Amino acid sequence: MYPFKDIEEKWQREWEKKGFFRARPDPKKKKYYLLEMFPYPSGKIHMGHVRNYTIGDVAARFKMMQGYNVLHPMGFDAFGQPAENAAIKNKTKPDIWTHKCIDWMRAELKKMGFSYDWEREVSTCDSDYYKWNQWIFLKMFEQGLAYKKESSVNWCPSCETTLANEEVSEGG
Repeated sequence: MYPFKDIEEKWQREWEKKGFFRARPDPKKKKYYLLEMFPYPSGKIHMGHVRNYTIGDVAARFKMMQGYNVLHPMGFDAFGQPAENAAIKNKTKPDIWTHKCIDWMRAELKKMGFSYDWEREVSTCDSDYYKWNQWIFLKMFEQGLAYKKESSVNWCPSCETTLANEEVSEGG
């Protein structure tokens, strides 16, 4: 029988040790940036994630083989309703649930051997990230590019929150 688990783990350790997927400045190589959508860390990785990230991984590796200096980061879209709803469903605090899910997802993605530069990982629930969103929003607000007004919204009585149009089923 083919010992795929042993072989995969061996090469993934080697890739990590040598920093094989880390993007480093190299003026001799053309730069290539590949970013897939960040998953919502409200549970574990599913087949939709695997399909999406496999396509990105193939593209990143192809560009590496063409001699590009590839920056292929990963992150987690961990700020907002999906994470909060999952925490409520699992009867825990959003930050505890979200960080547990990020740990699960990171471990699962690493087991798949994707070519991410894990030193560039981003989580949108971390203050080092969202402080800049808040700063940009305030600058836009100061310039009149963001504003406050009354408007109708899609309301979910069971979640007690607003919904995006895409989340509304059967007309409301």
